[in-house]
Amino acid sequence: MDTEIIDSWNKNAAPWVTAVRDGEIESRLLVTNRAIVEAVRSRAPASGIDIGCGEGWLVRALDGIAMTGVDVVPGLVDAARAAGGGEFLTMSYEAIAQGGLQLALDVAVCNFSLLGDESVAGIFRAAPTFLRPGGALIVQTMHPVVACGDAPYRDGWRTGSWAGFNAGFTDPPPWYFRTLGSWVRLYAEHGLQLQELREPVHPKTGKPASLILIGQLPLRHL
Repeated sequence: MDTEIIDSWNKNAAPWVTAVRDGEIESRLLVTNRAIVEAVRSRAPASGIDIGCGEGWLVRALDGIAMTGVDVVPGLVDAARAAGGGEFLTMSYEAIAQGGLQLALDVAVCNFSLLGDESVAGIFRAAPTFLRPGGALIVQTMHPVVACGDAPYRDGWRTGSWAGFNAGFTDPPPWYFRTLGSWVRLYAEHGLQLQELREPVHPKTGKPASLILIGQLPLRHL
């Protein structure tokens, strides 16, 4: 299933760049873009990485922070590099899980970019290899209660959809649904201390537009 996600994003890189840069996604404009920027800046980091950076908008929005963007989709990385604002690398989540990021950073952010199962666990396992002691892993994802819909509230693969997006999108990727408890366990099981949960509310629907989790790698004592 994780491979199907990558295949879909390779096919949809160009329409995604258009959708983001032309402001086609209302929830991003009204709520979630600002929410993730504020969450990252609340840590006052000097350096960071955007894992699953897409076309690089978040790296550019975090000006003043030495940011690196990483994505597995070459078309998105090329678009990010062309726009500038930071360093951009093409790298798979599997490579990251195997220690491919030889970095020591204050913050790592995954903004709606953790869609798989084992690939996501791999990012959490690898966090201590690219975060400094006291560094934070910040995840913004679909709010489980809202995203669950009428399906049973339990972890599992779901069918994707491009509903609401422009006609250029095709072959929507599957995605792995996680309950709130499952997200919390991911942090606990991989040695990250959950510091904060945020639930940005959509101003039109009055419902959570997303869930933001902030977990810290413990400080090591000398």
